[in-house]
Amino acid sequence: MKLYDLSSGLNPRRVRIFLAEKGVEIPLQEVDMMKGENATPEYLAINPMGTMPALELDDGTILTESIAICRYFESLHPEPNLFGHNPLEQAQIEMWDRRMELDVAVPVMHAFQHSHPFWEGRIPQAKTYGELASDRVRQRMAWLDRELATREYIAVPRYTVADITLQCSLIVAKAIGLRIPEDHTSLTRWFQNVTSRPTARA
Repeated sequence: MKLYDLSSGLNPRRVRIFLAEKGVEIPLQEVDMMKGENATPEYLAINPMGTMPALELDDGTILTESIAICRYFESLHPEPNLFGHNPLEQAQIEMWDRRMELDVAVPVMHAFQHSHPFWEGRIPQAKTYGELASDRVRQRMAWLDRELATREYIAVPRYTVADITLQCSLIVAKAIGLRIPEDHTSLTRWFQNVTSRPTARA
């Protein structure tokens, strides 16, 4: 078993933190996007999308998409539970993880792709769209600050995959200059809590 990784990537970090929370260690193989390794015929044979992460199982089966990989390991290693103990928890965590992905992670990635020098010449950039995506992230930070005023974690009263998704999204946001405003005290408290976990540096 091997995980094709991108150390700075949002989605690969989700999987690494998830595995660290489970106490699972597997070999990692870094795919260097700066050198275009993700666009080589060798890697495209593994994942035609050219994205990371990709999990190669011992029998050669390939799994891509971070949440699919996380669900696979949740089934193999049910504890600590990160997807929900019962139908209600599972639905709540799924609801909030989807919100964190669509309403935070996606705008963060779009802001990065359309406003950061790394992507110049790699993809067509629309600066105005990058600015709109950045505004969306700021709006969602304000919304999350209000949500977290009454609870410690995103979905249920413990750390779950929904927290991991938001955590990784805000790390990338911070790296491109979209920091949590100082007056967002609830979101700041949550971020300090999750990033102080031993698994946060996975």
